[in-house]
Amino acid sequence: MSEAIVELKGVSIYQGDSLILSDVNITVNRGEFVYLVGKTGTGKSSLLKTLYADLDFKEGEGTVVGFNLGQLDWKKIPYLRRNLGVVFQDFQLLTDRNVNENLKFVMKATGWKDEKLMDEKIADVLEKVGLKTKGFKMPFELSGGEQQRIDVARALLNSPKLLLADEPTGNLDPETSDEIMRLLFSICKDYGTAIIMATHDYMVINKFPARTIKTERGKVIDHASIATS
Repeated sequence: MSEAIVELKGVSIYQGDSLILSDVNITVNRGEFVYLVGKTGTGKSSLLKTLYADLDFKEGEGTVVGFNLGQLDWKKIPYLRRNLGVVFQDFQLLTDRNVNENLKFVMKATGWKDEKLMDEKIADVLEKVGLKTKGFKMPFELSGGEQQRIDVARALLNSPKLLLADEPTGNLDPETSDEIMRLLFSICKDYGTAIIMATHDYMVINKFPARTIKTERGKVIDHASIATS
């Protein structure tokens, strides 16, 4: 039986008092890759922010990695986020420290204390993203594709059940985009990590087809997949 990592039933999503999306019904299972598409301003980011509890949960039923969104308080939110990984479009690496120190900074912020365990985990995630020799490089010494791989490595530090990727190929050339997509699909397959990826890039979707959900006119429409053209 499939393990549901995300389950939303009859959910309404608000930004402040403004209703952004209504009657959202989505289930994403362990090891499933899902694209989230839609025009700018149709609620993609609001949906992602709801999943990592950056927006208040007001209506409906929602569970993410086993946490009930309706019962979350500020004390529980860090525990939810330890089971999630978030990959950003603009990398968000700290420019004043090397790759290892970037990763260690995040680990300490999420409760890691043992230096040896941290070093082992950093070596592990860098190997997963194919950058095991780059730990002592500064961000400015890395290409855009390498920085995005470090961003993915950072998202994997807590062995998340769910990875949320917000336009991860948005700043990359097509060849580098393909590398990042192959990496994300391999993480999904090899580690059973569910991935929800917001994107505008239909070339990527056609090249790497998967189930697609769309934000449109205040609703979320679930397409099984977009077939390759």
